[in-house]
Amino acid sequence: MMPIKTILLFLIVGINFCSAQDTTLVLSPSMFDKTYQEIWLAPKEGWLYKSGNDTIWARKEIDLTGWRAFKPTELSVKDADQNGRLEGWFRIKIKLDNGFTSMPLFMEMGSWMATDLYIDGKYIASTGSTGINGKPYEEHKWIAEIDPTFPVPLLGGQEYILALHVVDFVSDFNYRQLKSQSIQAATANLNVLININGPNSQPVSISFRLKWIAFQYVCLAVCAILCILFWLLLFQNKKESILLSIALYATFFTLANYCRIHVDTTYGLSFISVSLYSYAAGLFGGLFGVMGIIFISNLLKKVLTAPLKIIFFSIFFCTLLTTTFPNQPLILVSVVLMIIPIIYLISTSYSKLKGAQWAVVVGLGLTLTWAILFTYNGVKYQHDTFPFPFFYIYLGGLYLSFPLSLLVYVSIRFKEILTDIQNKAQQVVLLSVEKRENAIKQQRILEEEVAKQTIEIRTAFEYLKSTQSQLIQSEKMASLGELTAGIAHEIQNPLNFVNNFSEVNTELIAEMKAEIEKGNYDEVKALAKDVEENEQKINHHGKRAGDIVKGMLQHSRTSSGVKEPTNINTLADEYLRLAYHGLRAKDKSFNANMKTDFDESIGNITVVPQDIGRVILNLITNAFYAVTEKQKHASTSSAGQPFEPTVSVSTHHSLSSREGRGEVIIKVKDNGNGIPQKILDKIFQPFFTTKPTGQGTGLGLSLSYDIVKAHGGELRVETREGVGSEFVISIPA
Repeated sequence: MMPIKTILLFLIVGINFCSAQDTTLVLSPSMFDKTYQEIWLAPKEGWLYKSGNDTIWARKEIDLTGWRAFKPTELSVKDADQNGRLEGWFRIKIKLDNGFTSMPLFMEMGSWMATDLYIDGKYIASTGSTGINGKPYEEHKWIAEIDPTFPVPLLGGQEYILALHVVDFVSDFNYRQLKSQSIQAATANLNVLININGPNSQPVSISFRLKWIAFQYVCLAVCAILCILFWLLLFQNKKESILLSIALYATFFTLANYCRIHVDTTYGLSFISVSLYSYAAGLFGGLFGVMGIIFISNLLKKVLTAPLKIIFFSIFFCTLLTTTFPNQPLILVSVVLMIIPIIYLISTSYSKLKGAQWAVVVGLGLTLTWAILFTYNGVKYQHDTFPFPFFYIYLGGLYLSFPLSLLVYVSIRFKEILTDIQNKAQQVVLLSVEKRENAIKQQRILEEEVAKQTIEIRTAFEYLKSTQSQLIQSEKMASLGELTAGIAHEIQNPLNFVNNFSEVNTELIAEMKAEIEKGNYDEVKALAKDVEENEQKINHHGKRAGDIVKGMLQHSRTSSGVKEPTNINTLADEYLRLAYHGLRAKDKSFNANMKTDFDESIGNITVVPQDIGRVILNLITNAFYAVTEKQKHASTSSAGQPFEPTVSVSTHHSLSSREGRGEVIIKVKDNGNGIPQKILDKIFQPFFTTKPTGQGTGLGLSLSYDIVKAHGGELRVETREGVGSEFVISIPA
């Protein structure tokens, strides 16, 4: 017995087939759209469809048994066979009213389908090749905006049978769609499958087409120029990291436009080529949307949170989906997902916007404004009588407002940078005017002295040149001293501790007095103990502030600058013993091996002994500290031989130097932990120290470096982590 569901299905199909009969579609000139003089026949009622192929079905009078009421716009992949091929015939009866009398008519067929058109059984035209006349199948290669039209013998007041033989295949990129349902066809609307056009349709379409192509290439050229400009700016200003996000955004935006324009303006592309370009346009579209939000977050100095990253992925995913499933909701979701984070980022930073940032905000505002105007007019005119100039003005503003605002941002930003540099340069000039005047006065005095010294003119001249270089360097060190003295706020932290503990002691003493009056001496003792502990902390932080101030004063004070013959070996040995016994006085447990290797051929060299002595003392003290720290660590481990802290000081005379007079090399070497490579470039910077708080000010190496430079020498370091460090001083002999 046949199942009930099967019986109902046959009944429904039977009713549908029985109801399939010719109904006449009456057409009048009033059905033309106002601009392009087109009547879209594909979505009209009255079409009959039958799958398969028989040229007899093109005749005017045939048996309609098995035909069903079905519009061309309703075709889907369900109508294809197991090989993915769709073939069938559409028929419709039309009647032209008398308004078409003496009006020449044309027809247009689009979409990727291969089609053959018959009127009253007479063959009229084909698009692509359905296999007619034994020719092989060929898809119709078309452009969405325009297809060639051909005249048709249709007269007003007459009835005609239109028969349309169609052949289509399932998309190579989406097996749930026909080629005619792809994103390209959906963009142009499948209604273009077959149209009746008036005499003005083709000229108007061609005119619009030419203007549209010109407009698109102008926009593409502007985007490409901006893209190249941004990359050039990035290569010239690599430190401006925000230029990278701008350049990437412009690149993806330009590539997306290029792929879309290539599809819109190139005739004869295959379905695969057009699909690949469309997918590429979707890919680049998602990327430039994501890069736009990243740029705005960088511009506003916002951290990319997890929700924003999820939105990035969603934008990219939705954009790709629109290339596979072209529909308005997905496009709307992509746009909304792009707008929401932008509004969030700007609204949360609105009060902090300044300078060049406003250019980007204004650009986004203009883009939104043009989008609203374009959408409003598109809905208002239904893309039919949209005023010609305004169509391109609105669309051009929508395309280019934000990219051009990036150019404005970059120009304003560079102006801000240049203004800032000019202001700083002006400040430097103003600060150095007085020093330059002093240097000029001193130079005049030296020149007068030179004039008086007629007997020892050559010796005096060399001496004066050396003195002049020393004075100039002294001025530079004086400037550094002024800078160091100006950074006195470094001592604010220990002073805050002193002030806070002093206030606490004041409160504790008040409580102590109250407890004394009550006779509660146990509580008094506890309070007194707290006061004592606070006083120790005040003393500790007071000494810390004192050390910082002392180091800053040492850094800022200038030497007498008087050079004299000095035995560098005796000086190095003296400060080695001084440093060792000084540390022993502070810490009785401190001990280290000392090794010396002095070159006795050096003799006396002309230096400022106090300054060079300070350099040697700093380096030796740091070496003792390094080996002591390593010894503390090594004492906890029993692996290998016991660690012996060793500091070596050596000198030798080198005959190679830039001046040809040779140079004296002083080396201070330790077998401590060495200096990590990641901080090696910072050790000579003021206030940089690796010692714990309270044990170093970070000024010793910086001051030593400047002193050696003032003597025309160099201070460098050679180190290996875990093995030790060696500081090398080279001074012209």
